[in-house]
Amino acid sequence: MRQAGYRQAIEDYIRANAQPPDKFSHQPRLYQLARRLAGDRPFDDDVLHAAAWLHDLGVFVGHRPEDVAALAVWDHVAYAVKMVPPLLEQWGFPAGRIPAVLEVIRTHLPSARPTCFEGTLMRDADLLEQLGAVAILRTVSKVGRDTRFVRFADALRVLRRNAEQLPALLELDTARHLAEPRVAVLRTFLVTAETEAAGIEF
Repeated sequence: MRQAGYRQAIEDYIRANAQPPDKFSHQPRLYQLARRLAGDRPFDDDVLHAAAWLHDLGVFVGHRPEDVAALAVWDHVAYAVKMVPPLLEQWGFPAGRIPAVLEVIRTHLPSARPTCFEGTLMRDADLLEQLGAVAILRTVSKVGRDTRFVRFADALRVLRRNAEQLPALLELDTARHLAEPRVAVLRTFLVTAETEAAGIEF
């Protein structure tokens, strides 16, 4: 399958499997943001594309456990690393580059240390996705349907932690520059929410 073919197959698969449906927009946004962070530096665009689109496979309904206890200890990264190779092979993705895709997926979490430039691009982009207005939408939408977010206070707690901790984890100058207005938006939202709540917990 030619390049355009396997890229389209990846995107079509995620469009069909990203459940709930609002989970879908993160993938194309993450890919474009990661490419933007590269600036003029060369990178493997196929590897970045595949990793960005497939990294969250294990968080989708139908792929993750339904049992609350099992979900609490679920490793969605390990699931993606296991499931992605046969999918890429099926779609005709170059076999020799599949390990690179898996490495980018494996190291995309804030606690990880990327071992390649594509991994750094995606990790920084994923950190940026947890800052700013889009982060607010993504986090608040989980309230009431995610075991980690029972009340709005849970969402505010995570957003506050993101604003305080995540900017320091960014590795690229381009990412740090893009983070500044996002952090400002997030902090303004948090202060406004707390002011409007007048001391009453959400």
